[in-house]
Amino acid sequence: MPFLGQDWRSPGQSWVKTADGWKRFLDEKSGSFVGDLSSYCNREVYNKENLFNSLNYDVAAKKRKKDMLNCKTKTQYFHQEKWIYVHKGSTKERHGYCTLGEAFNRLDFSTAILDSRRFNYVVRLLELIAKSQLTSLSGIAQKNFMNILEKVVLKVLEDQQNIRLIRELLQTLYTSLCTLVQRVGKCVLVGNINMWVYRMEAILHWQQQLNNIQITRPAFKGLTFTDLPLCLQLNIMQRLSDGRDLVSLGQVAPNLHVLSEDRLLWKRLCLYHFSERQIRKRLILSDKGQLDWKKMYFKLVRCYPRKEQYGDTLQLCKHCHILSWKGTDHPCTANNPESCSVSLSPQDFINLFKF
Repeated sequence: MPFLGQDWRSPGQSWVKTADGWKRFLDEKSGSFVGDLSSYCNREVYNKENLFNSLNYDVAAKKRKKDMLNCKTKTQYFHQEKWIYVHKGSTKERHGYCTLGEAFNRLDFSTAILDSRRFNYVVRLLELIAKSQLTSLSGIAQKNFMNILEKVVLKVLEDQQNIRLIRELLQTLYTSLCTLVQRVGKCVLVGNINMWVYRMEAILHWQQQLNNIQITRPAFKGLTFTDLPLCLQLNIMQRLSDGRDLVSLGQVAPNLHVLSEDRLLWKRLCLYHFSERQIRKRLILSDKGQLDWKKMYFKLVRCYPRKEQYGDTLQLCKHCHILSWKGTDHPCTANNPESCSVSLSPQDFINLFKF
C-alpha cells in the first residue's frame, strides 16, 4: 500500500492519480484538490518544530529564574557533627578521600566568624580560597562560601571594625572571579554564568557599602587613649602587629604621630615578622646613617610573608586524624587527646587537602 499503508483520506475525499503518482486528494463535493501528502507532512513537521522551540524557550526561562532563585537563597548547610575525619585514601572502613569543599561544609565557619578570636582566621582562609582554591569547591561549598562571606560583610558593617581587611578580601575575590568567569565554558566554575554574574554584582555592592561607611564616634566622655601616659600609649602601640595600623593611629593626633615614628617600635615589628637573614638582605639607611626600620618594614612586607597570629585556630588530631575547632569534642581514642592536637594555620588547612 502507498505511504506505509496509511489512509490519509477524510470523509468525502478520494484518491486521484496524477502524472507523478497517487499524491493528491480530490474533494468529491467541490471537485477541487485538497493538497498533497508532502504538504501535510511538512505542516506537521513545522508544528513539531514550533512546539520544540517553544518548550526550549520555556525551559531556558525557567532555568534562568531558577539560577537567580538559587543565587539569592540564604540557606546554610548544617551538619550535626562539627568535626570531620581527614582521610587521603580508601581503606576497608572508608572509601574515597576528604575534599576541601567537604571540610568547608562540615566545619562551623558561620559561628566562628562571630567569635573575635576566630574572625581573622576565617577571613584569611576565605582569602586563600578566593585566590587559588575556589574551583576545587563543590557547588554547595561555593554557595556556602558566598553565604559566609555575606555574613562577614554584614558583621563588619554593623561593628565598623576590620574594614580594610574585608576590602582586601573582596578585591581579591573579585579579581579571581573576573579571570575565572571568562573560562566558564571550560567547566572552571560550577554553575550557570548568570549566577556568577549576580555574585560579582553583589561583591561590587558590598565594596560600595564599605567605601560609604561612616565611623560613628562613640558618645563617651571619660578617659580616652590620648589621656593615658605616654609609656602606656607606647606599650599599647607595641602590641599592634600591622604597620598600617601604626600609620593610621599616627594620623589621629600630633602626639600619636611622634610615637608612631619611634625607631624601636618599628624595629620590634620587623624582628617579630621577619628573620635576621631576611632583614640583612633589605637594609636601608636614613640620612643620619641609622637603620630606617619603618622603610625596611614596608620593603620586607613586599618581599616576604608576615608572621600570622590568631587567637584560635583549627586543630588536627594526629591520633585519629580528625579536624575540628579547639574545644570541640570529637570521638578520639587517645588517652590524652589534647597532647595529640596540632594547630593549623590557614595555609596548613589548604595544604591538608592537596593530594
